[in-house]
Amino acid sequence: MKIICIGRNYVDHAKELGNKVPTKPLVFMKPGSSLLVNKKPFYYPEFTKDLHYELEVVLKISKNGRHIQPEFAKDYYQEISLGIDFTARDLQNQCKEKGHPWEIAKAFDHSAVIGQFVNLQAVTVDGHLEFYLNKNGKKVQHGFTKDLLFSFDDLIVYVSQFFKLQKGDYIYTGTPAGVGAVAIGDELEGVLVTAGGEKKLLECEVK
Repeated sequence: MKIICIGRNYVDHAKELGNKVPTKPLVFMKPGSSLLVNKKPFYYPEFTKDLHYELEVVLKISKNGRHIQPEFAKDYYQEISLGIDFTARDLQNQCKEKGHPWEIAKAFDHSAVIGQFVNLQAVTVDGHLEFYLNKNGKKVQHGFTKDLLFSFDDLIVYVSQFFKLQKGDYIYTGTPAGVGAVAIGDELEGVLVTAGGEKKLLECEVK
């Protein structure tokens, strides 16, 4: 099982961190040990003093494939969830300044929170998704997949050039603007907005 993550996939998020808007998907990966499931609490790591939440739509890969062509991309995912890509922003900035990889800032244990999965077709509105993150009951991030630089299909096509996609892999598709710091005691909720109402897919307490 692979956890494939996409950086800077919303223009406003790239700009809020002072990053260039990419012309191709920016791909990084997390190990299986980074997953945090079943509403388990997240324990604030000792190695950072500036931990940020990044809420993302997560695709679950439904079958194996490599070098997937655009017309077949939709066949490789049927379920989505919401996930948090926890980022040690201070470590990430240090790595970027030195031109080093980001793994210690992005791929540490339990840095990939993931919520409940739902059928994609059952929750889209006009083919798109709307989602948001509450921190302690206050909305802090609000995203729309229509604003993605690279669509779900684009990501399937691009990533499968380099890695064989396998059933059960996850793709974190990028975070919208509004990322920010968390502290011990914070409660985070990821909510999907659908035609039938709002669905709370993710809950995570920081301890």
